[in-house]
Amino acid sequence: MLQYIVRRILLLFVTMLLTSIIVFALTQFIPGDIARLLLGREASEQALENFRDQFGLNDPLPQQYINWLTGFVTGDWGTSFSSGNPAVRPLVLERLGNSLRLTLMTLIISIPLSIVLGIIAALRENTWVDSAISLISLSVVGLPEFVTGLVLINVFALQLGWFPATALVSSDHQLGDWLRILFLPAVTATLVLLGYVSRMTRAGVIDELKKPYVRTAVLKGLPRRQVIFKHVLRNALLPTITVIALSVGWLIGGLVVIENVFNYSGLGALLVESVKQKNIPLLQAVVMITIFFYALANLIADVLYAVLNPRIRLT
Repeated sequence: MLQYIVRRILLLFVTMLLTSIIVFALTQFIPGDIARLLLGREASEQALENFRDQFGLNDPLPQQYINWLTGFVTGDWGTSFSSGNPAVRPLVLERLGNSLRLTLMTLIISIPLSIVLGIIAALRENTWVDSAISLISLSVVGLPEFVTGLVLINVFALQLGWFPATALVSSDHQLGDWLRILFLPAVTATLVLLGYVSRMTRAGVIDELKKPYVRTAVLKGLPRRQVIFKHVLRNALLPTITVIALSVGWLIGGLVVIENVFNYSGLGALLVESVKQKNIPLLQAVVMITIFFYALANLIADVLYAVLNPRIRLT
């Protein structure tokens, strides 16, 4: 098991190295002269040259990549192109903290709810219960995120007044404040995940229930509850783990629409800001952090796979 985990961690490092090359290369294809785009047409040649020297834009591309990667690994993520040239790292880490809070809240709500609904639908296959769960989960998935978010704001914030309409964050917020602020954005994200996770769970449980070992366990007299929770779910949840792992990366860096609807300062909104401003150091840092969490979530999924199914780590 230890060797399996070490191999997966080494693969994570290789993935991040290749990703860094791709990210750096893609940011070099931004059209136009970055210095001219940021300083404007009226900027003097001396001002443009000073800008390029300050951010190392005159260095050869291989040297720029090495300097950037070395700095990123050692914690120096460069300085932003925005006014005042603030350091990139504190900006990204602050938004990352907000995104992690929203991700955790969403997973706490969505995973148990989706898995339970998937199990119920599987155990009531081809009944009205199964049809109702499938219809509701697929219907909410089909709704655009901004529509779901606006409906939740209108009902639970404006009419009932239970939660705030905007998810404005502050450093002095306590746990209760965070729960109230994050609830509506987390429910919006949960409704997006609900259909995928519950349908995957349903399919996995139905497939496992038809296998011979389940019939053998039932014929031996094992209680149905024990067969489901001790044997069936152990194998049925493997595909579900993959869906959840892929969702983590989306929750951290891809909630652009939800963050805009609720005016939430997350990593997705920062990514959009960096693209609009052509802020390359900030854009590179946000993309790298997002991809790192994608890779980390897949690493955790691989380890859970190995725990639930020993045959995986042996191959």
